[in-house]
Amino acid sequence: MNAHRGGVRPNKAAVLEVLPPLVLSFECSRQSSRLAGHRGYRKIDIFGRHMPSKEKSPRSEVRKQAYSEARRPVWAEVSLSALTHNLEAIRKYVNPPEEKRKTPRKILSIVKGNGYGHGGPQVAKALEKAGSDWSGVTCTDEGIAVREGGVRKPILVLTGFVPGEEARLLKYDLTPAVHRCDQLPLLERAAARRSGRKPASFHLKIDTGMNRLGIAPTDIECFARQLDKCKHLQLTGIFSHFASSEVFTDTAVGRQTREQEECFYAALDRLRALGIDPGLVHLANSAAIVSRPETWADMVRPGAILYGYHPGYDPAEKREEAEKLLPLKPVMSLRTKIIHLRRVPAGAGVGYDATFVPKRPSLIGVLAAGYGDGIHRSLGNRGSVLVRGKLAPIVGIISMDVTMIDVTDIEGVEIGDVATIYGTDGNQVLLANRVARGIGTVTSDLLCAVSQRVERVYVR
Repeated sequence: MNAHRGGVRPNKAAVLEVLPPLVLSFECSRQSSRLAGHRGYRKIDIFGRHMPSKEKSPRSEVRKQAYSEARRPVWAEVSLSALTHNLEAIRKYVNPPEEKRKTPRKILSIVKGNGYGHGGPQVAKALEKAGSDWSGVTCTDEGIAVREGGVRKPILVLTGFVPGEEARLLKYDLTPAVHRCDQLPLLERAAARRSGRKPASFHLKIDTGMNRLGIAPTDIECFARQLDKCKHLQLTGIFSHFASSEVFTDTAVGRQTREQEECFYAALDRLRALGIDPGLVHLANSAAIVSRPETWADMVRPGAILYGYHPGYDPAEKREEAEKLLPLKPVMSLRTKIIHLRRVPAGAGVGYDATFVPKRPSLIGVLAAGYGDGIHRSLGNRGSVLVRGKLAPIVGIISMDVTMIDVTDIEGVEIGDVATIYGTDGNQVLLANRVARGIGTVTSDLLCAVSQRVERVYVR
């Protein structure tokens, strides 16, 4: 037994017994951490049962119980019901009944970047339970963490592998993306050493114009020759990635998605002409899923929309159209508490470099979270948080560990009040995508910025 944050940390065997993946809080301290036995996982008893569905506010008694253990009050509340709602909405949307498909389109849920900050293994397990067909991760370590988190369905490693990782990929039954022809012999050698096993599967990535990862369409013949030598490998899918599927302007960028699609299917036709079965065909990312049904193919790859947010569109009114076509629920609410209240006279500076100087006597609240937790530093003197259902402006420069807010106009404010950085507060919602647009970034930047020292609290 080891001392751990004011309590006792059980050994690995004990953790395996008491910590099912979906009732944990998550603060992984390094990328290669494993779900079971990691010191950042702790059981919160309230999650052994469902949260009441009529819960009105983060100030309610249930939520106080859920966060009653004494520790720094910063947490990311992840709604598993919102997550599964979004998955089911996407599944129905890409499988319209009028198509009368023999087999439904599959869903590859993107859980890379620690599940867009929501906790990769936990959301992957929840999504699999709700019917997701595949999980998508960035690298081998992410894939292993998801697999050890209990996910049994296929996991696609989107950026492939580096030399030396092949054996680990195969050990954990991960499906790598191959984006260079010279990766095939490496994977073949590792697969050949597994005597008596079925061929190792992989997906082929084609670069259709993003100029990032993927073999060039002109290299299809080279790929076919290499694959013919690999008797222990099986191609089970082919895909590409759109560079600008959210742009619908009459510009070169606006026409790029159509050009990429044409390039992809030309390469696919050439592959089939060479006698190669491509397996699953997948192209559509979040924006294409909602707004470009012609790209749906055999499987779609939702990312940000799984977590409740449509990407930004050009023109901007396209986003409003997308939100009506596919209504979503935000999954994460980032919360902290007011740990101090200070009366500041007019003319006195607040925070580093006195970038905020009140013009009236003001009541300033100090939040127990800063940019080290995921509050974007650009929000200083620009953003707001929800306190008691009202917006309180962020004032001064955001520090690493604390943030100041002006609560002069928040009636009855007290030390210990919950502040929602983004997410839901009763009937009020402060959407992360609107916060992101206000500082010129994308929603996933905010979500992925929630640091590993922040508790992930999973509610139903």
